[in-house]
Amino acid sequence: MQVILLERVAKLGQMGEVVKVKEGFARNYLLPQGKALRASEANIKAFEERKAELAVRNDESRAEAQKLAEKLDGQTFVIIRSASDAGALYGSVTPRDAAEAANAEGFAVERRQVVLTAPIKDLGLHEVRVHLHPEVDATIRLNVARSAEEAELQASGKSIQELAAEEDAAADFEIAELFEDIGSAGRDEDEAN
Repeated sequence: MQVILLERVAKLGQMGEVVKVKEGFARNYLLPQGKALRASEANIKAFEERKAELAVRNDESRAEAQKLAEKLDGQTFVIIRSASDAGALYGSVTPRDAAEAANAEGFAVERRQVVLTAPIKDLGLHEVRVHLHPEVDATIRLNVARSAEEAELQASGKSIQELAAEEDAAADFEIAELFEDIGSAGRDEDEAN
């Protein structure tokens, strides 16, 4: 099916181009989202008349997205989740969770704008792309932790596994010192007798 693009569509084309796409893609995505029109003579003529208006509207939305991207880019949002001792989440962090965390901080981000390349299923810091406009992206960081204190530790650069290893080493050291003290106390008793 031939369609006229009303805005830039990634991996497809720029605004105003007539492209050939599969019918299902046009019928289920491009046409209902207002991203394209069927390429008929009447629609081509109507598009040429509205081209300047569409270009101005696209420039305005790109400028708004650029302003938001400048504020949003590099921000870190904390998401508190239940997880195992090894750091595996019970469930996963979804685009909706990322959007809600950004909205709670005062940024207007929709769930469909958050792009996860893979599901987030473990604790730690994760880079996530936010697609604000066909020509504007921002990158945010999600700090997934079990508590606010743990999130602060992760933000300072320590991982959950490092903290667990440090705690185990400290416990082993305390046990070794305790046995040393008991052993030396036993030797003292033997020497006294």
